[in-house]
Amino acid sequence: MKKQSIAALLLLLLIPVVLMLGGMLSNLINPEIAAGHPNYTRNFQLLSTLKILTFIASLTCAAVLWILASIVVIRSKRRSYLWLLLAALGPFGFAVLAMLSDRAPLETDRYARFVRGLNGYVRVGYEVCCFLLVWVIAYQVMVLQRSLMIRLEAANTGVSTAQVMSLQNASSGMWAFAEGNEVMFLVAVLYLLRPAIFALASGVGGMLASRATADSSDTPV
Repeated sequence: MKKQSIAALLLLLLIPVVLMLGGMLSNLINPEIAAGHPNYTRNFQLLSTLKILTFIASLTCAAVLWILASIVVIRSKRRSYLWLLLAALGPFGFAVLAMLSDRAPLETDRYARFVRGLNGYVRVGYEVCCFLLVWVIAYQVMVLQRSLMIRLEAANTGVSTAQVMSLQNASSGMWAFAEGNEVMFLVAVLYLLRPAIFALASGVGGMLASRATADSSDTPV
């Protein structure tokens, strides 16, 4: 992977960290602690405002990290900053940014050279297949993570997995929103990891081909 791609990946991985910290800090602020103190109404409003601002600040930081990651991807491909408008489309726009051809030929990696060697129709078919595969993988990873979290919560609380699932179904809208965000985040990460996955697959394929060639040459005629 190019250094810029690694930097963009690190920026993306910081997004869930920032959101988790923001949520933890927001939960630590309890406006009800103002009860029993002078100026209860004023203090309650101040604490409530601080709680909301903390949450909004974490969302703002996450948005800034997303934009910075998009900028790094655009710069790595030597493209116009007008492409940054696609960042507003979330993972769909980020996928387009990751699919852009690299205009820095001296800095291209193996994956960029592979994509550049494809003709137009093959490139379109390849990108469509990649887009569908990435979404399927991201969704399956989310399902696996949800199953593991349900089992972990059931083990910690001593209740059955069916009870945990029923509690989640009671607030299905909130869970669906969170899981949708997880899938979209994983899509962006997987698109950045495509060069590394391609290099790994190429390396494994080369090793298998070399071993097959060596085995065939050692086979007596």
